[in-house]
Amino acid sequence: MPQPLSPADGPRIGLRERKKIKTRLAIQEHALRLFREHGYEKTTVEQIAEAAEVSPSTFFRYFPTKEDVVLFDVLDPMLIESFRRQPASLSPIAALRAAMHEVLTSLPPEVIADQRERGQLVYRVPELQGAWIGDLLRTVRLMQGLLAERLGRDIDDPQLRAYTGAVMGVLMAAMIPILERPDADFVGELDQALDFLEGGLRI
Repeated sequence: MPQPLSPADGPRIGLRERKKIKTRLAIQEHALRLFREHGYEKTTVEQIAEAAEVSPSTFFRYFPTKEDVVLFDVLDPMLIESFRRQPASLSPIAALRAAMHEVLTSLPPEVIADQRERGQLVYRVPELQGAWIGDLLRTVRLMQGLLAERLGRDIDDPQLRAYTGAVMGVLMAAMIPILERPDADFVGELDQALDFLEGGLRI
C-alpha cells in the first residue's frame, strides 16, 4: 500500500489525523481493487469491509456512503497545509501552483495512478457523478475560504467568488485530459492551466 504521508513526502499533518487517513486509505485501496475486479455497481460495502478486515460499521464511521470511498482525496489536507505555508509575497495562483508542485511531485507513481482511477470512476459512473456535485460545492467553498484568508477578503465578497470560480474552472478543465489519456502529464496539465489563468485567460 502506498504511504504518501510520511514527513519526507509532504507537509506535516497531526499524528491522529494521519492515523485516520491511513485507515481511510487502506479501505479505499481495497475498494478500488474490488471495483476493478467486479465493477463499482456490483461491489457492496460489506465486500469492501471484509476485504479491508473491518466491520461495516467501521466502514461507515470513515465513509458515510459507498460513493464517499471514491470521493475521498488524501491529497486535500496536504495541499491545504502547503498552500497556507507559501510565502505571503506570492500571488494566490502562484501559491497554489507551488503547493501543487510540492505535494504532487512527491507522490509515488502508484498514488498518481489511484488519483486517475478515482477520477475515471466519477467520470463514467452516474451514481458517482451526482455525489461529486455535492463534493464539488464543498470544495469550491473551501477554496473560497483559503483565498479569502490569503487575500484578507470577506469570504462572501462577490469578486472573490468570481475569482474562486475562475480558479476552479481552469483546474476542472485541466482534469479532463488527465482522465481521458493515461499518459497525460498530471502535474503539467494543472500547471499549464494555472499559467493560462494567471496570464489573464488571453486567447
